[in-house]
Amino acid sequence: MRRRISMWLGALLVAATVLVLDMPGARADLQNPRQQFLRDSVGGLFLHWGERTSPQHTSCSQWEADVTNGGWSADYWVNEAKKLHLQYLVLATFHSRLGYARPWPSAIPGSCKTSRDFLGETIAAAKAAGMRTILYMTDDPQWWNEGLSSGQSWLDSKAFSSYAGHNVDLTTRDGFGEFSYDLFFEVMDRYPDLGGFWIDNDNQYWLDHNLYQQIYQQRPSYTISNNNEDTPIMDMISNEQKTGMTPSYDYPQAVYTAAPRLIEADYKLPSTGAWWYDGSNSAVDNKLTLGRMVTNAGSSVKSLMAETAMVNGKFPSNQANFNNFANGYLGPIWPSLHGTEGGGYMYGGLKPGAWNNGAYGVTTISKTDPNLQYIHVTDRPTGSTLSVRDNGYRVSSVTNLRTGTAVAFTQSGGTLTLTGVSSWDTYDTVFKVVTNGRAGIIPPSTYTMSASASASGHAASAATDGNYLTYWDAGTTQPVSLSFDLGSAKPIQYLAVNQREDSTVYPASGSARIRDYRVYTSNDGTAWTQIKSGTLPNARGVQIIDLPRTTARHVRLEKVNSQGNNRLRIDEAWVGSDYAGAAAPPPGRLEAENATISQGVLETTHTGYSGTGYVNGDNVAGSYVEFTLGAAAAGTARLSIGYANGTAADRPADISVNGAAVAAGTSFPPTANWDTWAVKTLSVPVRAGTNTVRITATTAGGNPNIDYLDATVTGGPSPVDYQAEDGTISQGTAATNHTGYTGTGFVDYTNVIGSYVELAVNAASAGAAPVAIRFANGTTTNRPMDLAVNGTTVVAGQAFNATADWDTWTTITFQAPLTAGANTIRLTATTANGGPNLDKITVG
Repeated sequence: MRRRISMWLGALLVAATVLVLDMPGARADLQNPRQQFLRDSVGGLFLHWGERTSPQHTSCSQWEADVTNGGWSADYWVNEAKKLHLQYLVLATFHSRLGYARPWPSAIPGSCKTSRDFLGETIAAAKAAGMRTILYMTDDPQWWNEGLSSGQSWLDSKAFSSYAGHNVDLTTRDGFGEFSYDLFFEVMDRYPDLGGFWIDNDNQYWLDHNLYQQIYQQRPSYTISNNNEDTPIMDMISNEQKTGMTPSYDYPQAVYTAAPRLIEADYKLPSTGAWWYDGSNSAVDNKLTLGRMVTNAGSSVKSLMAETAMVNGKFPSNQANFNNFANGYLGPIWPSLHGTEGGGYMYGGLKPGAWNNGAYGVTTISKTDPNLQYIHVTDRPTGSTLSVRDNGYRVSSVTNLRTGTAVAFTQSGGTLTLTGVSSWDTYDTVFKVVTNGRAGIIPPSTYTMSASASASGHAASAATDGNYLTYWDAGTTQPVSLSFDLGSAKPIQYLAVNQREDSTVYPASGSARIRDYRVYTSNDGTAWTQIKSGTLPNARGVQIIDLPRTTARHVRLEKVNSQGNNRLRIDEAWVGSDYAGAAAPPPGRLEAENATISQGVLETTHTGYSGTGYVNGDNVAGSYVEFTLGAAAAGTARLSIGYANGTAADRPADISVNGAAVAAGTSFPPTANWDTWAVKTLSVPVRAGTNTVRITATTAGGNPNIDYLDATVTGGPSPVDYQAEDGTISQGTAATNHTGYTGTGFVDYTNVIGSYVELAVNAASAGAAPVAIRFANGTTTNRPMDLAVNGTTVVAGQAFNATADWDTWTTITFQAPLTAGANTIRLTATTANGGPNLDKITVG
């Protein structure tokens, strides 16, 4: 009766599906709650285990007896999966190369079936451990007599024909499709806690009888995966045993499906031999296996790791030993793999792939905290330095995840550089990176987009809509261009592009990624100037095109040709006005552009500087930069001087404080180039009140480029914050509509001359004190203010230049002559635009 009902339902749904599938875009849900356990998983354990497991059995009952007498236990598989830190099992017993055995007491004749419910026991054991079991189902009868004598068969057409009530040849695809179709319904009836089905390719009989729609209807919690075919109605595509890429472990190079589609990579752990136990005890390549697991996680691809269970269910010793090793190895780095997504794709994150000096790896980003990221170095660089593109993230701290040790880093020119790394793990050195949001990106929502060619339904606007379910499709036109209208002239530093990951990197012939490109800018959208040309790598993840810094309203990216496939699709692209730099500079930073300059100029030619520029001193001895530093009390100041020296020679300088030399001939050795910044630190004595710090070139080469001076004075009181929203506000309001402020909000000045904020501050003693003003200016123009102390203007028209946006905060510092006790500091707008948004001032 059950068979007739399922057939009747299938016929009814076929009729209904004709109406559904003819509708444009009809397909299964790309994202559905039933998929959540897969999306939360790192991977699964693939178990090929059946009658033909060595030694082959031709008697179903004898095979079952040997399995049981050998001590088979579902708990063993579950515990081994736990060692590998996996979340589901895929049981492949009804397999065309393993004798088509069914490890459950089936009521349907046609192939081997067991009396003991091995499937049910596995489902129960997995469930008890918080895992799922998925059942492998084949569509393929071609191996019906593999390994048997002439005239023998693993399939019993006569028995199934009697059950079906008509002649069915199980060795044909249609006949086998009918047989296996009934098995799906039997399994659904018996096992509500099954996770779903893993399909080894489609069968036309299943499609004709609308099998997949019936599965979703009868068991809404089941998922369906397909091997090597991206079948739209199924939840996940699995990619089988891809090899040949460089490095060999970077499995995602062979993946051709774009997220958020669920994607799985299935691969064997034993280095040689079949997918099932064939009597051998092949070694497991630790680097290859762990590298595959890590790089898959770095692309949000699930790892389906195949091990070869023997008749009794146990694994050969080499695989068992690897599992024990993996259990200890993966534990300390597990937070970087589980609960994360691949970095450099639709979820954001640092750029993966090939890094400096032979280094290679991927990045991951927390699903719940976008400021928590991880760098996985699967191939170490030569030396102790690692450089990774920051993708616009401001980095606050870096630690070694295994040891918890802080790692020294700098951030400049769009690159995060880790230094002094003396120990590299053999398989995966993992760095935990804490960031403070992204900066320097012109909001894509403000662009107007156009393209020289677009496929129907995939307009240029989709490339900047923030939605990875849509994309710009240029078709096969090339050259082809994508144009950004920024609305007004804005600084331009780089372009970033996430090309759609729906083509392979390996083989390169299938790659639809940009190879050669050109970039143009224009002020009017008519007259264009080429500012850059180059070649992008054939690589997954975000690609960043650095540009000579310029200001323009229009930017055009032209693809000249492709890596292999002429098609071009772009998920998202954006324009960077500035590199992110490190997280907000410390309060009290003194920028060189605000210092006294003798024989030198303020420049912005090179990248990675702090503030609004740096000082390029003339190439003469005696050129100098002089900073004014306040100290609340006499003591020692720890000075940190930001500099760049793109030459091959040292550029020494004398450091003097209040006219007295304190560090003669201080070395400023070469940096990698003029865009690479270093820090020189030294301690100097300071007096209470105002101090001068002068850096004077001692050779004809002049000073290095000087960016800033940070000073920490010990011996005096600690700096004190005064929140703007707590002050007296005239023609302005306390607001919270932008992010990144401290305290309970910030002050939004009214757009009028004379609007001000006045703060009452205290000083332990009279004298000059540094006052750091934290602000944001999301416009493109300066918003100057007068700075007054106790009613007297001490700085007229202080510049408060544009920041990347209203969520990006920075500081400027001035010296305030304070009296002992109570003081007032007033910041007054001097133009009709009003002041910038004011967060706080820090005194001391």
